[in-house]
Amino acid sequence: MPGAAIPVRRAAPRSARALRRTNRRLCPPPPRPGRHWRGPSIPSAPVLLLPLPRAGAGAGAAPLRPGRQPGRKPAVPGQPQPPHPGSHHGHRAACRDLPAPPPRSAPALPPPRAAAASGPPRPCLLPGQPRDAGRHRRFAWKWDPCPCALRPAAQYNLETEKDPVVIVISTTGTGDPPDTARKFVKKIQDKTLPPDHFAHLQYGLLGLGDSEYMFFCNGGRTVDRRLQELGAQHFYDTGLADDCVGLELVVDPWIDGLWLALKEALQLQKEKEGMNNAVSAVSSSLSTAPHVVQELKLSSEVQNLKIEDEGARCSDNLSQKLDDINLVAPARDAEPSLVHSVPPVSQSALNIPALPPEYIEVEFQDTQDENPHLSSLTSEGTTFEVPITKAVQLTREDAIKTALLLELDITDTSFEYQPGDAFCVICPNNVSEVEKLLHSLGLSEKGDNFVCVKVKQGTKKKGASRPQHIPERSTLKFILTWCLEIRAIPKKAFLRALVECTSDAGEKRRLQELCSRQGASDYTRFIRDSNVCLLDLLHAFPSCKPSLSLLIEHLPKLQARSYSVSSSNLYQPGRLCFVFNVVEFPASPCRPVSWKGVCTGWLAELVAPLLHPSKNSQDTKGESSSTEKISIFPRPNNAFHLPADPSVPFIMVGPGTGIAPFIGFLQHRQKLREQHSDWEFGETWLFFGCRHQDRDYLFKDELQCFLENGTLTHLKVCFSRDSSTAEVAPPKYVQDVLRLCAKEVARVLLKEKGYFYICGDKKHMADDEHETF
Repeated sequence: MPGAAIPVRRAAPRSARALRRTNRRLCPPPPRPGRHWRGPSIPSAPVLLLPLPRAGAGAGAAPLRPGRQPGRKPAVPGQPQPPHPGSHHGHRAACRDLPAPPPRSAPALPPPRAAAASGPPRPCLLPGQPRDAGRHRRFAWKWDPCPCALRPAAQYNLETEKDPVVIVISTTGTGDPPDTARKFVKKIQDKTLPPDHFAHLQYGLLGLGDSEYMFFCNGGRTVDRRLQELGAQHFYDTGLADDCVGLELVVDPWIDGLWLALKEALQLQKEKEGMNNAVSAVSSSLSTAPHVVQELKLSSEVQNLKIEDEGARCSDNLSQKLDDINLVAPARDAEPSLVHSVPPVSQSALNIPALPPEYIEVEFQDTQDENPHLSSLTSEGTTFEVPITKAVQLTREDAIKTALLLELDITDTSFEYQPGDAFCVICPNNVSEVEKLLHSLGLSEKGDNFVCVKVKQGTKKKGASRPQHIPERSTLKFILTWCLEIRAIPKKAFLRALVECTSDAGEKRRLQELCSRQGASDYTRFIRDSNVCLLDLLHAFPSCKPSLSLLIEHLPKLQARSYSVSSSNLYQPGRLCFVFNVVEFPASPCRPVSWKGVCTGWLAELVAPLLHPSKNSQDTKGESSSTEKISIFPRPNNAFHLPADPSVPFIMVGPGTGIAPFIGFLQHRQKLREQHSDWEFGETWLFFGCRHQDRDYLFKDELQCFLENGTLTHLKVCFSRDSSTAEVAPPKYVQDVLRLCAKEVARVLLKEKGYFYICGDKKHMADDEHETF
């Protein structure tokens, strides 16, 4: 399959931070001397983390080497070791006070080749703590372990290991594993390995990804699928965490269930192998370690941990009791909401995240200057400012969704594209929403003032720097309009920071609940699922007055929006067309104001004066021209181009606006047929679906023309909301039509080696098509 219509994007810059947060959750910091650690422990449960980057490096950097670091003394049993200057702060906290165990004999493996030091980055190994606490073992393929391992007393051989293994892995690039895991993945993908190579292995896998990018969690899926092919068995279900909606929604419950799963797996292993002395071995290894609790019990229940965070500005104790705040509990029959909670959350002690350290400072200036050019907001290369030459409404006024087609003039630019490519539109936040935010911040009169954004002196944030998407100097309104995603759903870390900006005790408590583990379901229901943004929070919690610097620290970059090209430069030279639905978000109890999409709403407003549908006729399509300009940049998608050989047949599946790139395909194919009458062209299939034939059948006339001139050989359509009086109900969805044409589809794909293209809702429709196959 050549690919999907969604353009390939680069790896999310947050993947490294996501891994570090997960590492700290899987391996919480042990107590400082004199403190009691009540966290769970896992007897001899190796944990494989892929990967952990070196401090100051990107997500693909090689991990630090444990044991004897350059310029560092060997670990001394019973003495806390100072962190290595190059170690990452997350893992430094996780292993700073772990005592080293006594030496442990193990079968010797050949040392790594000297050249390996300069070879590809290596995956990380984090062993379990009791029985063999502190040991580290390399893979049989000679990879370096991670900095949590303190003593090179043994080696970790995945080919013979029978203890449960936990794998945490992110995704980068075009669905690739991280740089530090590529050698590992390449090794297990060796085709010569027998199907029972890992039949002895039990593992659980947590994949970290972002559904805003192509091939969501493909790094984890690849490892999971290959281990299954080699005979490995799950002792715990695979989890796939999405940074687009919040990693904690999957990571927290996944880790909570991990302890019980490990306990059961180890118990089963003990029964099978007759390891009656396992418990005594664990107790023996722990007895030699000072400052470690002598009896650690497995528990599936969450324990409250008192954690000291050097970046905390308010309180070191993150477990707060309801009694600390004079708050009257609501009635038992009261319904929870964004601003109100009910038992048990309202009466629970809360585990809330550590307070992120401040690191941005904003200084208002009296001098005037010019704002940066929009091209400085992206690192994707050349940005083009092009006029909108035409706007067409493709749907009727009574259609559920409004679909628009815009035509851009690229004649005077060097913009190049092929059918199937995509491009991005640089869009602003809604003007009225920016004004509301300025009013909420008390900065309405300073919107046009220039501000200087820099790193705060003395910040405790490691490696702090000004976000690349924030200009060093610009107007306040420019930052809020073009740089920050003010519609972004706030993460829990942002809510934690807003707690410190809230004066009302009741509102502060509710924000604490929403960012706590105890309030996870409330966070999902009232913030995540309700699409609540910063403006909604400031409206719901009026005593919350965050600073501008806090917004810059926590609001993500306003991303350019990507659209598929729906034209052919061969068919329409100097023109670029694209199609989109005007996205609408209805009001809800948590968000009293309805929205339109950031970019689609802006584009619709931009061309609104140009659309004049005739209300007295049944054809309500509007068409006009304009001189409005927008800024765009190309996003080629080499995996979604027409076959290089025109004789190869292909199938296109595009319900709704998913048909857009295939109009460009057919335009290009029609022009090639006109220019090269002696060529052999393969058959073309198009499966299209919409709700109503007479309301939102996009490009109906154009498709009929393609059929009549032979450019399109087969057109299959379906309508999901139209009623039918036929004895046999017609198919409603494209997957139903695919099933009816199963033999022909199989012939094109299997016998004639044809191509299959699909474009549409990647979260739902693509899964349905996959199930159909």
